Amino acid sequence: MKNKQWIIVAGVIIVAILLSGSMFVVKEGQYKVVLKFGEAVRYAETPGLKFKLPFIENVVELPKYQMTYESSPTNMLTKDKKPIIVDNYTVWRINNPKQFNQKVKSVGVGIQRIDEAVYNSVRRKLAEINFDAIISENTARGNINDEITKDVADALTRDEYGIEIIDVRIKRTDLPESNKQSVFNRMISDRQSIAARYLSEGDEESRKITSKADRSATEILAQAEADAKKIIAEGENEAAKIYNNAYGKNPEFYSLYRTLESYVTTLQNEPVIMLPIDSPYAKILLGK
Repeated sequence: MKNKQWIIVAGVIIVAILLSGSMFVVKEGQYKVVLKFGEAVRYAETPGLKFKLPFIENVVELPKYQMTYESSPTNMLTKDKKPIIVDNYTVWRINNPKQFNQKVKSVGVGIQRIDEAVYNSVRRKLAEINFDAIISENTARGNINDEITKDVADALTRDEYGIEIIDVRIKRTDLPESNKQSVFNRMISDRQSIAARYLSEGDEESRKITSKADRSATEILAQAEADAKKIIAEGENEAAKIYNNAYGKNPEFYSLYRTLESYVTTLQNEPVIMLPIDSPYAKILLGK
């Protein structure tokens, strides 16, 4: 009886071991690869309880979620042969566990493949751009990042690694310490040259405006003087006509009127005048 009980207990234990070895769970955010003698035979992508052959098949887990890989700072050359230090990050995921398991096997190897593709793409793109364009405020950095992302994604898709590249971004482009000061000095010199050119152009424009204004003022004054002389001449001509008409109507009255006008002019400021007492001018002045 006791032997029979032990057999039952042993059978239950064996069944439990077989059941536990034949089941595995797929969680959200992971793939499960079922291997048989080291070769992949099935891939489980949907969450839930799955089954396998105990002792014969085993399970390898691969991440299904997006991952971020940050590269180490690397020295590269720009189009104008300026050495710069570049580092970047890559957002990626496994989108085909079968291809990934066949070609890559592990996340660590996948990162190596990504790093190689990103390095080659970044090196090619930066070799097409001068350093000044990279550090400029109007840089096309956004376009460069998009081009590198497409380039790396195409390369990994072509090699059938089962990897999807979401985004590649350059975080920093910096100069080696030995080159910084010389480049900064050149940038300062360039900015000073630009400032001097702007000042020279401003002075030239100022001289043009001043010269134009002086010329316009001279022309306006000359025209005003000509108009004034014309008006004066017309007035004098008109006055002469009036004087002639008045003289013709009554010469004696006109002579008296002009003499009286001359008194007003002559006696301004109370001058001392020596005249013969019997002169016509003195007689009129004295009322004789």
